[in-house]
Amino acid sequence: MISIKGLHKKFDQLEVLKGIDLNVEKGKVIVIIGPSGSGKTTMLRCLNLLEEPTSGIISIEDQVLDFSKKIDKKQIPVFRRLTGMVFQGYNLFPHKTALENVMEGPMTVKKEARDAARKRAELLLKKVGLGDKLDFYPFQLSGGQQQRVGIARALAMEPKVMLFDEPTSALDPELVGEVLKVMKDLADEGKTMIVVSHEMRFAQEVADEVIFMDGGVIIERGNPEQIFTNPKEERTKQFLNLIQ
Repeated sequence: MISIKGLHKKFDQLEVLKGIDLNVEKGKVIVIIGPSGSGKTTMLRCLNLLEEPTSGIISIEDQVLDFSKKIDKKQIPVFRRLTGMVFQGYNLFPHKTALENVMEGPMTVKKEARDAARKRAELLLKKVGLGDKLDFYPFQLSGGQQQRVGIARALAMEPKVMLFDEPTSALDPELVGEVLKVMKDLADEGKTMIVVSHEMRFAQEVADEVIFMDGGVIIERGNPEQIFTNPKEERTKQFLNLIQ
């Protein structure tokens, strides 16, 4: 479903991604772990085209972008709609209610009728446990609630894959669980997900595959049991010893 081949990304002279190859099957949950500065977030942002890769090929279903060639700018919004991005910060519109935040994308980008967008937004907010907060503004919601609105907003665009960039890193510890529960529910439903996270228990319980990145490359990959109990690479062992 998702294929990444030879993905490189440079910022001026700094090469952040140094040749990433990754395939993700439909319905699988991939959790990416690694130290800060390893390129995890940059890889997600390249998948979402918030950053344009320096080179490489990315394909999602039948959409293919080859960054060794000049990209047709018309392809970018089409490709971006295949992914739903949930950020570290909540990035909600402060002047819009939870319901309006979720309705905005389908109405603006997909030109969906207001009634249809509202109906889906109500269902999605109920899905993430916020059916009683439809008319609340972001400042009236906790961090965990705001992040769940962010998840509903991403789902409203009906993406093929959900991308999560450390979605719990800005939350107080007692609020982390409510966001992870929503993510687990999505995984149970068979949603394709790529998650950058420091939540090792989530990775152990939910991931089909765990990827350890460092220095802009994939150091090691495998199922959770293999990575967390019997890593093969010394760098993986060092990282896990520091955080466990």
